[in-house]
Amino acid sequence: MFNILCRSCIALALALAAGLSGQALAAAPAKDGQTKAARAGAGQIKGSLVIIGGSLRTANAPVWERIVALAGGRGARIAVFPSAANLPDRAGKLDVERLRAYGADAFLAPVSVKLAGTDYRELADDADIARQVREAGGAYFVGGDQARITQALRRPDGSNTLVLDALWDMYRRGGVIAGTSAGAAIMSSSMFNEAKPVLDTLKLGVNDGRALAPGLGFIGEHVFVDQHLLVRGRFARMLPAMLHKGYKLGLGIDENTAMIVGPDREVEVLGYAGALLIELGSATVDRFHPGFNMSNARMSYLDNGDRYNLATGVFTPSADKVAGGKIDRAKPYYRESLFSADILGHTTVAQLMKKLVDSDQSEAVGIAFGGPKDVRPEQGFEFRFTMVPESVGYNSAVTDGVSVFKLRMDIRPIEIRQPVYQYK
Repeated sequence: MFNILCRSCIALALALAAGLSGQALAAAPAKDGQTKAARAGAGQIKGSLVIIGGSLRTANAPVWERIVALAGGRGARIAVFPSAANLPDRAGKLDVERLRAYGADAFLAPVSVKLAGTDYRELADDADIARQVREAGGAYFVGGDQARITQALRRPDGSNTLVLDALWDMYRRGGVIAGTSAGAAIMSSSMFNEAKPVLDTLKLGVNDGRALAPGLGFIGEHVFVDQHLLVRGRFARMLPAMLHKGYKLGLGIDENTAMIVGPDREVEVLGYAGALLIELGSATVDRFHPGFNMSNARMSYLDNGDRYNLATGVFTPSADKVAGGKIDRAKPYYRESLFSADILGHTTVAQLMKKLVDSDQSEAVGIAFGGPKDVRPEQGFEFRFTMVPESVGYNSAVTDGVSVFKLRMDIRPIEIRQPVYQYK
């Protein structure tokens, strides 16, 4: 263990610019394996994904309208799956009404382990329901418990039900699959199941079957997805999961925000907050050191309108960021050391990253630790973010939005003396 002793809005000059389109920021060359793996998913599927981080508000018109547009526009048929919900009848009807309010011809796909008076096994292999899903322009998964979705749509032997096959057929031919919270978790081939709290996940690690389980894999085999990301500090729990399963790319999306993944493997962030991209292609782990650790990972924060191509590794800042321009490190706004005593706090990691790219500092540090009654109370973690040659930030010309691409991230275990305070 290491010992540590610690001490504990952005004002931007905004200029309105119009008529400017986004320009691509070429990322550092991706590792060959990562690039080939990402490109393998391109061109085989004509449909799109809308991956929502949870708590999608009815008033978030850009996300709802995009779902309807990708499903075929006004009048498009969209199957609503309440499979994850604890009260599926109520949750399903609510989202059917929401989608209808935005112009879709939405209908309920009643395949749920919790739906009273039904047998989900029979319904998941019902030919008529499968036909309706296959002929629809899209599907929408409500939030809840993602394990209920996979239980409902896969047979006990792990094979696909007729309805799951229909979803894949619809997606391959050009339909959209959208999901919020639990509906986002199922998008990758592995998903969190009975997950421990974030800090406990760092301390104790993950295992298959309990913490991690198979997802439905719509985004492909090589990208890990998590949700409720910034408000719950879940970026940290993604790291041991990604290492355990061998993922090199991870996408985490925040609440009331969506990632749109097109057939060209372009990811666009849309909505209230943003997304984190984690790249582990060059990351290393000291297997001989006790405690979770990692060196030379890359972390990026994608704001509303920003894009990242999974196949090419290219970032494209939104048009308003291009208008605002790259942040000039020679004229920093922040001129003090950057530190957080709660890196897992509500949006803390994103705020620290934004400050770093607009400061005279080369690095920022955040720590994570728990209370004296937590698991291994003396164990904490230091997260160190560093500016490297490919690191860059963009300011929006019209909002307070900031994009941060490719900060280096290193994590090491530290020892926190408990209790952390004493009264004299």
